[in-house]
Amino acid sequence: MGKNYYYLIAGLPSVSMDDTKPACTSEVFRTEYYPELTVEDRTLVDLIWLEQDNCNLLTLLAKKDVDLETEGLYTAEELHEVIRMTREDEKWKNRYPAYFRDFIKAYDSENAESALPIDLLSSYYYTYAMKADNAFVSRWFAFNLDMNNILSAMTARKHHLPVNSVVVGEGEVAEALRTNSSRDFGLGGNFDRLERIQQIHETQNLVEREHRIDAMRWDWLDEESFFDYFGIERLFGFVVKNRIVERWAKLNKEAGSAVLRSMIAGMKEVNVPAEFKVK
Repeated sequence: MGKNYYYLIAGLPSVSMDDTKPACTSEVFRTEYYPELTVEDRTLVDLIWLEQDNCNLLTLLAKKDVDLETEGLYTAEELHEVIRMTREDEKWKNRYPAYFRDFIKAYDSENAESALPIDLLSSYYYTYAMKADNAFVSRWFAFNLDMNNILSAMTARKHHLPVNSVVVGEGEVAEALRTNSSRDFGLGGNFDRLERIQQIHETQNLVEREHRIDAMRWDWLDEESFFDYFGIERLFGFVVKNRIVERWAKLNKEAGSAVLRSMIAGMKEVNVPAEFKVK
């Protein structure tokens, strides 16, 4: 059984999707709460920040000399070291997740897969994260992988594109999406949130769609951690929720347009409305 964090969790600020600013910044959490976690539980929370490292790694591979706006677990210098170690076939340092190396090798390969780099990296990342030594955390990443794959498959089918080209990772849902041609991909009785995902996919407003995706993530965290009152599961959910609020807080008048374009670029929509395209 994992450690219970009675006083730590009792002192957490409340967080709601309606908040206009995070209950505490990621920096504050890492300074005040993170040091109180066991080494094992820190490893679980680190999986959340690795998402930022994924973005930064892609940025550095595309543009060697660039300043990173936000750091994850690793600095730009450390990620450059990861790239160099991989390309020079140097002995790997275990302080870095091995999927970084696997992705860079695939990224550099002349026989690279047809998947977009961001999709390929997501595949490696989710495979790594789903091996977490905590059932709740493992299920969280499996849920996100399945949801993203279903949305991508629906978009591909809508535009008469091969579903195989957008589905990443492994698992029952990924396999069904790749092989089943029925309307619901054969998932009707095996994925209880399929109808809600379909409604999200049919949402025309891209910002509203993104908000509904985050709302579904939020609900999943509430439902799946309902009985985990004082364990790492509750803290993990708090960090994820707080980052969701942080992300939406950036959609203000000044930055909204740039963030929105970034969101749209990351989606697998074929036809982007003209008013959102970068001039």
